[in-house]
Amino acid sequence: MSNFLTINYTLFFPPLKCYYYKSIIDFPDREVSYHMGDLPVVELYTDGACSGNPGPGGYGAILRYGSIEKELSGGEPETTNNRMELTAVLVGLKALKKPCKLTIYSDSQYFCNGITKGWAESWKQNGWRKKDKKPALNPDLWDELLTELAKHEVTIEWVKGHAGHPENERCDKLAVGAYQKYL
Repeated sequence: MSNFLTINYTLFFPPLKCYYYKSIIDFPDREVSYHMGDLPVVELYTDGACSGNPGPGGYGAILRYGSIEKELSGGEPETTNNRMELTAVLVGLKALKKPCKLTIYSDSQYFCNGITKGWAESWKQNGWRKKDKKPALNPDLWDELLTELAKHEVTIEWVKGHAGHPENERCDKLAVGAYQKYL
């Protein structure tokens, strides 16, 4: 089929054939497109926050494609910080409507290590059990993340939180603003 691209992924995912979609980021008011064969370069900045752990939580994400940005945020009345960190990445990934060359910036070592060290893939292969045979936490989110990440050529960059990184600080404000609605 002419609507397929074959992409080699840089993280622990085998090559996969993906559909070609019309827009990169789901913007209801505009369409952004690219030439078949060229992967658009997109940056995703994410953060999660919780007031108490567990407690009310929020996430923030910023997608950037060239000069175009989209902010995403939301929250839950009772959750954990790790769930919000994973949700921030997942919501950003789900807003992408075609395969991209994607760099994800996160201050969550839980997310970064879970993917780059292959933990999540290993947990999945072991029925969502860790090496110590205890259940892996948040398997629902990890499973969705692995599926969404496999659609893109992904690089993951850990950034130190609350250290003045402009986009990380913006994401933190989005996340905190989202959970404050539940206080």
